[in-house]
Amino acid sequence: MRTNRDRKGFTLLEVMLASVMGAFIALVAIGTLQTVTAAKERIEANTTCADELRFAADMVHDDLVNLYRDTDAAKVKLVGILEDAGDGITMNLTMHVVGTAKARSTQPEGDLYEVQYFLHTEEEKSALMRRWCPIVGIEDDTQTQGGILTVIAENIVGFDMRFFDGSEWQIEWPSELNSLPHLVEVILTAHTGGDEEKPLVMARNFIVSFPRLAEQVQSGSAVTAEEESE
Repeated sequence: MRTNRDRKGFTLLEVMLASVMGAFIALVAIGTLQTVTAAKERIEANTTCADELRFAADMVHDDLVNLYRDTDAAKVKLVGILEDAGDGITMNLTMHVVGTAKARSTQPEGDLYEVQYFLHTEEEKSALMRRWCPIVGIEDDTQTQGGILTVIAENIVGFDMRFFDGSEWQIEWPSELNSLPHLVEVILTAHTGGDEEKPLVMARNFIVSFPRLAEQVQSGSAVTAEEESE
């Protein structure tokens, strides 16, 4: 009796080896896909963070450049004070600016606004806020506490400023000075957020100068004081 030695098929060992190799290839493919997906998410988070940081810096810069100008110091406002934001000290900036866009599209408004910037922190998340209040005349502080509150950028963790008075840098510019600094430096810091253990930290800074305006306001204040003494 002859045995057929030419029959086709796989042995049990060959099937097991093929299964192991297939599982290994699948694990490698899944790991590669997860790595690519995580890298894509990090790139998108970094890009979003950079865009928000740039937008926030441009917004603050434009408002500082459009600071309301007048030789009467009583009509010019630029106040930067440090406040406790819950998890640290941060800057609170309030100023009078000139703008063509309306805060309330259905209401009659001029081109003078009070603008305020500050950090809002809640549940380990922070955002740069902008309060935009139309001013009909030069009202006192109690009349300019309203306005439109807007989130400018999320994941902003640092809002710092320095003020140059002509001889040295100051970390605050209170209203009692009744004048304008020669230079203003703004430093914004952000991170990518999310559940990353070590989020990427980004920073952006710029300097705005208005030395002639500062000198005019200071000289105008001096003249006013002399007139009042007379």
